[in-house]
Amino acid sequence: MFNKKIFSFFAVFFLCFLFTGANDLYARDGAALFTQNKCNACHQVEGPATDKTIEDLLRRNGPELWYAGSKFRPGFLGKWLADPQPIRPMEYYSLTEPNKNDHPRLPSEEAKAVAAYLMTLTSGDVGGAGIVARKNIKGKKVFAKEFSCYGCHQMRSRGHIMGGLSGPSLAGARERLNPEWVYAYMVRPKVFKPVKDMPVYSGLVNDKKMRNLSEYVSNLD
Repeated sequence: MFNKKIFSFFAVFFLCFLFTGANDLYARDGAALFTQNKCNACHQVEGPATDKTIEDLLRRNGPELWYAGSKFRPGFLGKWLADPQPIRPMEYYSLTEPNKNDHPRLPSEEAKAVAAYLMTLTSGDVGGAGIVARKNIKGKKVFAKEFSCYGCHQMRSRGHIMGGLSGPSLAGARERLNPEWVYAYMVRPKVFKPVKDMPVYSGLVNDKKMRNLSEYVSNLD
């Protein structure tokens, strides 16, 4: 009699093989669609970061995506590409032009495929710090009182959007951002943006505050 445990093992193995193979194929389709739609005209998908001056930064029309799989939570990109809503209140690196909300909208299946491709783009500098999204009172204090992050970043408070316009909104960060990436970005900012207009706190703020802030930010709704 065929051993049921052996049968179960091979059945699970086969299903995992099929799923992994299908996902890899989906990602390859997404890579082709990314190129066909000329997304690379605005987004850098090959690391590491290359900007050396503010002028380099200002020439960009969209965020770098070479670490997208480390930055974003699973499921976010597919939804966003199918129904893009502004993350930045202003045009990319503009202090005068409101976001036109004109990012191309992809059909649902194309959006999922491109998202699958982007989620394969990861950074070895993200992960392993044990950062989780949670209500962190100490992190809230760092955010609001010590760094005044809301001066540049919007957030939702008591059902209302408040905060500055110069940086990306942090409203919806819980759905969008990987907590481990938030922490990595705070403690190793030059890995992701060698040139940046956001203050660099690494080396000035102790690690505990960085961890508290990262947990608080990645839990913002």
